[in-house]
Amino acid sequence: RALACFSDFTEMMRALGYPRLISMENFHTPNFRLVSEVLLWLVKRYEPQTDIPPDVDTEQDRVFFIKAVAQFMATKAHIKLNTKKLYQADGYAVKELLKVTSVLYGAMNTKGVERADVNEEDSSKFKFDLGSKISDLKAARQLASEITSKGASLYDLLGKEVELREARTESIARPLEINEAEKMMKVAIDCVLEEVQKTKDMLSNVALDEANLEVKIEKRKLELERSQKRLQTLQSVRPAFMDEYEKIEEQLQKQYSSYLEKFRNLTYMEQLLEDHRRTEQEMFEEAANMLRLTQNRLKEEEQHLLRSGNNDDSDVDIQEDEGSDSEVEDRQIMKQHAAMETLLPG
Repeated sequence: RALACFSDFTEMMRALGYPRLISMENFHTPNFRLVSEVLLWLVKRYEPQTDIPPDVDTEQDRVFFIKAVAQFMATKAHIKLNTKKLYQADGYAVKELLKVTSVLYGAMNTKGVERADVNEEDSSKFKFDLGSKISDLKAARQLASEITSKGASLYDLLGKEVELREARTESIARPLEINEAEKMMKVAIDCVLEEVQKTKDMLSNVALDEANLEVKIEKRKLELERSQKRLQTLQSVRPAFMDEYEKIEEQLQKQYSSYLEKFRNLTYMEQLLEDHRRTEQEMFEEAANMLRLTQNRLKEEEQHLLRSGNNDDSDVDIQEDEGSDSEVEDRQIMKQHAAMETLLPG
């Protein structure tokens, strides 16, 4: 089946006048260059003025080329092409190309052109105007709908022909009365004259409305000119309070700069105060810790002295050097109490 499709494609391309010979070996491997040339040639056969870029060097250019060709065939020829198969550029692409070539080949056969006589010069003269065919198809559809509606109304009227024939014969057989005819003509003339008078009144009203509108337009134009002149004068004149405004603006700028400076100084002083309070708090905590340690040491020494005072009577006979040591210890305790008294007020 693939061989038959390929042979049909080559025969159709040869009949359409493609200047290059196409063989089956060209599509054993993907050959995008050949597929792009064939597609561009077929598009030119449909519409020679088509502007599709032939650049296929990069991947983006190839994708754009395939999309443009597929969109052209879908809009102009109503042929739906598979872009993926065309992009493969192998044997599957031949089936998609066959869709286009078969349409061109059938159009050529309907015009009576023989395949053997078609060469490169004759193929340039071959054109297929599909847009005119679409317009003719729309006109034919519209005429067909009109024919059906007219036929239906004609069928209804023919069904009433039996009754209308009798009334028509009676009207024709009845003698014509001149007085009634004159009355009817007078009534018709009066109706026409009345309609003419109404039309004249409407025309006169239109003229009046037009004149009123022109007067209003002139008034608006004058108001616009006066407003523009007033605007120009206001833009050119300097306001009386502008000098005072500029002076106040300069004073405000100075006040703002002084405010910024004071705000920065205040922020800096607050930061210094915060640092000073933090250092004082740290010193107070350190002094409290020292006082706590000293109190604990004094308590331990007092307990030690109390335990040493409750010893046996045999310890009364102590040596003089030992008595001197106890006196030294008492002096040290008194010094520590004096240090504590000096620390407590702080």
